[in-house]
Amino acid sequence: MIGIIGAMEVEMEALRALLEERQDTELGTNVFSTGLLFGREAVLAVCGCGKVNAALCTQQMILTWHPEAILNIGVAGGADPGLHIGDIVVGTAAVQHDMDTTPMGDPIGYVSKIGVVEFPCDPDLRARLKEAAGAIPDIRVLEGVIATGDQFVNQPARTAWIRETFHAAAVEMEGAAVAHACLLHGVPCGVLRSISDGANDDSGMDFAAFTHLAAEHAQTVVRHLLAGT
Repeated sequence: MIGIIGAMEVEMEALRALLEERQDTELGTNVFSTGLLFGREAVLAVCGCGKVNAALCTQQMILTWHPEAILNIGVAGGADPGLHIGDIVVGTAAVQHDMDTTPMGDPIGYVSKIGVVEFPCDPDLRARLKEAAGAIPDIRVLEGVIATGDQFVNQPARTAWIRETFHAAAVEMEGAAVAHACLLHGVPCGVLRSISDGANDDSGMDFAAFTHLAAEHAQTVVRHLLAGT
């Protein structure tokens, strides 16, 4: 079984509609939909925006359904200046750009207790995602670091700082939290982001206009990944 998590309904609705033998299970504020997706057993969930929502949803999914891997899909702001709306970023790792205990002598982004800055994405799943994304015409597919924080980044200076500090290609609000929970439970994780805006002053307008297009691209990658088409 594969687990798939998105933050918003728009990021998951098309995939949920394709589930065969669908069953919905409500746990707290999360609804988990299980069934067959392109012939594969799958469990899908909309976690809500933000790191705590994402981590809690991921842990519930792992403890209840024990997926062999979890894929976090959705939209993001582009930190790499070469990315355009609709392009795809396949995560090599995820970081928490708003985690800062530097006054205690830690590196920026360092998460104590587990002692990492970068949460790794599974190499095999990453390679398969890159291949699946390559089947979508007329978009750029980039491998890179996904930067996560509890803020909608729309200030060019902040975006530039995140890009330079973490070598980040995309900025969003859930990926590192999903990867954090997966790391703690030993579950392979993949993070895929489709660019909906430029993480700049126009991000709010771009996000509203292009979220559906970006989400469609992310869902198409999942279809290519699972169905092999």
